[in-house]
Amino acid sequence: MIKRGSGVAVWRQVAEDIQSEIARGRLTVGERLPTEMELADRYKVNRHTVRRAIAMLANDGYLEAERGRGTFVSRRPIAYPITAQTRFSDIVSAQDLQPGGRLIGSSLEPAQGVVAEKLGVKEDEPLIRLETLRVVEGRPVVIGTGWFVASMVPNLIADYAETGSVTKALAKAGFEDYRRKSSWVCASVAEGGDCGYLQLEPGDPILVVDSMNVTADGRPLQFSHARFSGKAVQLVFEN
Repeated sequence: MIKRGSGVAVWRQVAEDIQSEIARGRLTVGERLPTEMELADRYKVNRHTVRRAIAMLANDGYLEAERGRGTFVSRRPIAYPITAQTRFSDIVSAQDLQPGGRLIGSSLEPAQGVVAEKLGVKEDEPLIRLETLRVVEGRPVVIGTGWFVASMVPNLIADYAETGSVTKALAKAGFEDYRRKSSWVCASVAEGGDCGYLQLEPGDPILVVDSMNVTADGRPLQFSHARFSGKAVQLVFEN
């Protein structure tokens, strides 16, 4: 298994063997690795060697350490294209994965500040706010806060609760052909309640995407503030 004096560093041989087990399906996605001590005993090496091998595999995306739980075989990031027709369910289903989600909060609130500006409405005009959690194969990947002009989609909250889809709820309001006009992306870290919903530790990386959706004739319809798990999603920008 480990060939000392072969010219290949021992820690790299350990990493290559673990990677081979993943490739052959002996270690499956989501499976927890044995402890460092158990691996050290298996390969007849010290724990520092095992730790270095695991660090390399984690850096290459094969493994993922979860504080207090252990090290797991990573689920590959979901490719998430940002285009004029960005639709969560369609994107996930196209990768032969099962999308899901739920409403975690809703309210009617007055337009203020940046949100009012983006939606092109006056301060204090009524907006509907939706907080949603979207999952892939049961894995939480994104929390979205969306603001909608209430007069355009008065039944949005009930329609979303019924359909479980913003796209379907907007279609019921007569907006089937809405499109993404602009997206603003930045890197940040998980904090507060987002950590619990996305199953992240405080300080874990997230991708923040603010976006503007408009109707077919260009009227502002939705402004969104989405927080994607940096471990679960890879954003793809297509020309």
